[in-house]
Amino acid sequence: MRDVVYIASILVDGYLGADDGDNAWVVPDQELHRHFNDLEASFDTHLYGRRMYELMSQYWPAADEQPDAPDYVAEYARIWRAMPKVVFSKSLDQVHWNSRLFAGDAIEEVDRLKREPGKPMSVGGAVLATSLAQGGLIDEFRFYVMPAIIASGTPIFAALDKHINLATREVRQFTSGAVLLRYRARPVAVT
Repeated sequence: MRDVVYIASILVDGYLGADDGDNAWVVPDQELHRHFNDLEASFDTHLYGRRMYELMSQYWPAADEQPDAPDYVAEYARIWRAMPKVVFSKSLDQVHWNSRLFAGDAIEEVDRLKREPGKPMSVGGAVLATSLAQGGLIDEFRFYVMPAIIASGTPIFAALDKHINLATREVRQFTSGAVLLRYRARPVAVT
């Protein structure tokens, strides 16, 4: 079975984004950006919620056309456009850039996709990730903790109604101060 990997850049206090929309803290430096570019080679599909798809599609389709774009940004733009994407949304009418719109049950579709041959799939978006975590479909969690605190905003998960036990797989600090916390989901022990 293919793995589903939730990747999120978060702040020390567990938020994904600020209430006021200021998310300047999430822009990675060159080292972290190159890490993300390399990480993309391990996936063959992005699973996006509507908001994450809209956020990504505002910038990445043409980021490599900017004359001042660093080579690692241009590389990510090419990777992003080529990567197949499944966008889970009941409100969008269409998607672009090698994307497929899915308006049905995300749990059923991701469960089906996991059984297909291929590389792991990445998940982007807190609402979708919460839903998939509730359904026991996320195999790995990669949290990139940025050295800042905002005290309110979008939490990494909406309310979960179950515990998710994790096994630590990797802890890595980048020169920017960002820290990768990589975990594998573990089944809950039955007593």
